[in-house]
Amino acid sequence: MGSEGRSWSGAAAVEGGVEGEAAIAAVVAPAPGDVPASGASVDIALPLPEMTPRIMRVPLIPPSLRICFWDFVSGICKELVRGWSSLDSSRFSIETVSGGITNMLLKVSAEDGKGNKSSVTVRLYGPNTDLVIDRKRELQAIPHLSAAGFGAQLLGTFENGMVQSFIYARTLTPSDMKEPRIAAEIAKEIRRFHQVDIPGSKEPQLWDDIFKFMKKASILEFEDKEKQKRYETISFRKIQDEVKELKLYFIDFEYGSYSYRGYDIANHFNEYAGYDCDYSLYPDKNSQYHFFRNYLQPDRPSEVQLQDLDALYVETNTYRLASHIYWALWALIQAKVSPIDFDYLGYFFLRYDEYKKQRESCLSLAESSLSALKNG
Repeated sequence: MGSEGRSWSGAAAVEGGVEGEAAIAAVVAPAPGDVPASGASVDIALPLPEMTPRIMRVPLIPPSLRICFWDFVSGICKELVRGWSSLDSSRFSIETVSGGITNMLLKVSAEDGKGNKSSVTVRLYGPNTDLVIDRKRELQAIPHLSAAGFGAQLLGTFENGMVQSFIYARTLTPSDMKEPRIAAEIAKEIRRFHQVDIPGSKEPQLWDDIFKFMKKASILEFEDKEKQKRYETISFRKIQDEVKELKLYFIDFEYGSYSYRGYDIANHFNEYAGYDCDYSLYPDKNSQYHFFRNYLQPDRPSEVQLQDLDALYVETNTYRLASHIYWALWALIQAKVSPIDFDYLGYFFLRYDEYKKQRESCLSLAESSLSALKNG
């Protein structure tokens, strides 16, 4: 996982700091039912360069106390990460991690003075992100997903964020994802992801989320006059009609446990566009069929029947539209509430314009398939 931006060192922030002699322990994830929680919170609206690094002078942060950024991060890690409670704050270093457009991501490292270092990720939720993310459901799922080998392990939670294990990796580029060997592995992992058993409702939330986003996105007001002017060009009545019509096409499609399988795959294919949103990079039919073979029969991809490939092709490319609508509406809400420097309003128009561009061909594909099924 790459990182860039401002970094802080505890040792540099200490005047005559005490050299800690505590041995550092490897970061160990608690069992799903034993994840520690803190009532502490931090105000991330403060500009990062203006947050003065200071060491923490008490072992635990009192609940709901909003304090200095450095105090909070080092303190919450002491409180929640096993083996870190007795470490001196001069042993900590913090750096921002690039890539997040919903949350602030930090890499927090601790060393024992003997060259041994371990790191965790601190994820600080963006303001009002509960408007677009069900945090209760997320926290319920993460321990079970990490136990199955997906993503970072959950080490602890606090009022407006969580601490997770740090994954040493890099983000796949669009060219990586198109490489046949990597594409096949991703397909197999998505299938395995759909088979993870997580307690609670297994009913997909896609349409509930889309309608929830639409309701919130339709009543926004921007202080920036140019943003408000662009926002007022959006017809939410038309989007609502589009969504209601779109939903009629998905009644008979299968879903993979907690989400529609076609939606998850289409969402992945849309990621081929990268940060530049170059949707000409969306995989062609042959590339998609290669992916589908490895999703449907990971052990014997060559034995997948053509009719099954065709069915998943229709399903995925109809959900391609739902993916654009979902993230377009998500972006509108973020444009209002997020402090992250990203053109969310521009992103809405990129996704919605691509939806309109692909709408006719995708729905025509769905209509042809449904007609063929009805006619036997």
